[in-house]
Amino acid sequence: MVIPNFKGEIESDRATRTKYSRDASLFVVIPQAGVFPRDKDDVKALVRFANANAHLGITLTARAAGTDMSGGPLSESIVVDFTRHMDAVRAVGYGTAVVEPGVLYRDLEKALAARGFLLPSYTASKDVCAVGGMVANNSGGEKTLRYGKTADYVRRLNVVLSDGKEYVFQPLNGFALRQKLRQGDFLGNIYRDMYELVMKNKTLIAAHAPRVSKNSAGYALGDVWNGKTFDLTRLFSGSQGTLGMITEIEFKTVRPKTHSRLLVIFLNDTQKLAAIVRDALAHKPESFESYDNTTLWLGLRYMFFRFGFRFLPEILMAARNGGLPKMVLLLEFTGESDRETRARARQAARDLRQFGCLMRITETAADAEKYWAIRRESFNLLRLRVKGMYAPAFIDDTVVNTDVLSEFFPKIYKILNESGLTMTIAGHIGNGNFHIFPLMDLSQESHRKKIYELNQKVFDLVLSYNGSISGEHNDGLIRSPYIKEQFGGKIYNIFAEIKHIFDPEGIFNPHKKIGVTKEYAQKFLINHKPI
Repeated sequence: MVIPNFKGEIESDRATRTKYSRDASLFVVIPQAGVFPRDKDDVKALVRFANANAHLGITLTARAAGTDMSGGPLSESIVVDFTRHMDAVRAVGYGTAVVEPGVLYRDLEKALAARGFLLPSYTASKDVCAVGGMVANNSGGEKTLRYGKTADYVRRLNVVLSDGKEYVFQPLNGFALRQKLRQGDFLGNIYRDMYELVMKNKTLIAAHAPRVSKNSAGYALGDVWNGKTFDLTRLFSGSQGTLGMITEIEFKTVRPKTHSRLLVIFLNDTQKLAAIVRDALAHKPESFESYDNTTLWLGLRYMFFRFGFRFLPEILMAARNGGLPKMVLLLEFTGESDRETRARARQAARDLRQFGCLMRITETAADAEKYWAIRRESFNLLRLRVKGMYAPAFIDDTVVNTDVLSEFFPKIYKILNESGLTMTIAGHIGNGNFHIFPLMDLSQESHRKKIYELNQKVFDLVLSYNGSISGEHNDGLIRSPYIKEQFGGKIYNIFAEIKHIFDPEGIFNPHKKIGVTKEYAQKFLINHKPI
């Protein structure tokens, strides 16, 4: 393969194609090649090449660190890896950072920490994920409750569009917006088409938006116009590279609080869950996380040697109370002093005593670490520790409003129990966002068949509560076939129109968001436990 004016590497050997056939999802899609652009000019050359060869099926799928759990960066054509060369932290200022999309979050985190700042939308995979993927998925994590998701921190995006030119996207209003709408070029056409599309369908868009605090499914149409500002960075955030290729990101950053304290709640009765969550949220924790008894048991079993006798109180508590609690809730309170955080945690504990739960307030960061470790490693506890089985991600990101949790949990457990599979449930309970991972033997056809059976049952339940099938992991191959079910045919057609406005030749990450069926995705399911 020869790409004119491309300076980076083009690799189509077996090892490269195998490497880029996988992410953290349950799919294997073998590409024709992996390419490694050195700069924005290389990205422009790639887009021009794809446009010229679109009739031959040449497409471009952007990839950052490959930690995506939905199959988002997988392609049968060309995978574009930004982490080899386009991985520079260009500038860190007061409350801002300018980076290339291949920057690993951990490297940005260090650069920001040196100046006393933080990008707070980090995920549980923050030690291995890259910022381009965070934007593409509109990722969130344990700080989302207080700080919001990645889209809330994108100030500017440089993007190479389908005409092979790089453009700058940032929030616009007043004269700047009117000027952009009058431009006679490709960018002006996009702004006019998108402005008309959003304004004409405002009521329809609002009526079909999920009634939840976070959503990464579909395109974020409802966030583009807030009545004053027109912001297409909101559309690119969460678009999974289907509209263009990001070459540079300017983030807004925050100063984190200097002290924290964890209130741990051991819950034996999920009937009280909605009321507990409601009253806990009134105390405005910075994070509000949860995991179930299966996750706790795996943590006690596989992390004992890491934490030793720091788990002894939990073991004794389980012995005294006839077993492990059904759920563990973690409320993190932050502030500018130890006294402040302790007082807030104690007040929350006093107010929550009415529910009869066992509770404890951690005394030190080391004391809190074991609880955070179980929560953050909940996926890997299944994926890496249980011999001969695999924990595929397919019902891993559902969201419902927290006021329906007491109704929702018995119903979701009924569906999961009827499947006969061992599962863990962990997540961001303050947002009603849960990560459900079953243990499966994907070499068995009966287990593979359950993937789409469970998908349908769980998604039907979630949508019956006006929830979302994806809070932060996005659609990819696993959830894109269900986009029409979540949003309805009219909004789905608008999504298809957006895709055509930005990408008329369909060169950017096909078979994501729009135009993918369950039958297409099923062709790529793995049939074994990955190494």
